[in-house]
Amino acid sequence: MDHRYYGLPFLGAVEVFEALARHLSLTLAASELNLTAAEIRRQIKVIEDELGTPVFVVLGADVMLTGPGEDLYSVLASIFSKTCNVLRTIKRGGHSKM
Repeated sequence: MDHRYYGLPFLGAVEVFEALARHLSLTLAASELNLTAAEIRRQIKVIEDELGTPVFVVLGADVMLTGPGEDLYSVLASIFSKTCNVLRTIKRGGHSKM
């Protein structure tokens, strides 16, 4: 039985994907998230297995997004940016009208 909301992969893997896509570097993403490069690779494999397609091409410590990876990152970057804006507004005591 699948108990995940919205049919998303494990959200930790999504966070790892976003950091790696933003940095395009296993070293920088691992440092930001306090993980090893091997753990970053394992989390990316979770997403790729779920999607059935690669989202990165690994070039040593650096990576490139594939077409599907670019599509996913574009959406995630927008969602994370909007979420950050709402959180900032709430912290200032305001209400967001999103």
